[in-house]
Amino acid sequence: MARMPSAERRVQLVEAAIRAMTRDGVAKTTTRSICAEAGVSLSVFHYCFDSKQALLEAVIETITEHSVSRVREAVEPRPSLRETVRGALQAYWDHVVANPGEHMLTYELTQYALRQPGFEQLARRQYEQYTASNTAVIRQLAEVTGFEPRVPIEVLARYLTVMTDGLTLNFLVLGDEEGAAEVLDTTADHVLALVRVPE
Repeated sequence: MARMPSAERRVQLVEAAIRAMTRDGVAKTTTRSICAEAGVSLSVFHYCFDSKQALLEAVIETITEHSVSRVREAVEPRPSLRETVRGALQAYWDHVVANPGEHMLTYELTQYALRQPGFEQLARRQYEQYTASNTAVIRQLAEVTGFEPRVPIEVLARYLTVMTDGLTLNFLVLGDEEGAAEVLDTTADHVLALVRVPE
């Protein structure tokens, strides 16, 4: 086995955990199965993570970053403010459609954390991270377009968290892409109503 810096090993193990958990479920995924997926020994896992909780936290952060990085890359000036906002929402949605198993895993992680004594704060952190990521995207949108939110940015970020979270789960259950697009259109309109448009 080639020597690799511990930070790279952590990334390797987290990505292996995401693949294994997406395929087998959180409860059935063991540290041994993650190591087998990554092609490393169990000692490497224990060198990189001191607990399953630490691994799950890294998994949640990484999954969130997978979709948020796409959104940040998509934030660019477009002909209208609505198109700019809608483009950012579409970038998130494209990730959902391309990676449904990964997004399904986020809900499973939430339920697992809420049901495991001592893990509850992971679910809390997960949703705090969603809101923090949305806050950063809103600030980026404001910088690119010059809009000013009519409500506190944190409130707008929580609104987007609730809307995208609910829409994602709805899509995973119903698979209605056309209905999802209509909701994304409506969400873009709502965002525009909650900001002051530059003149």
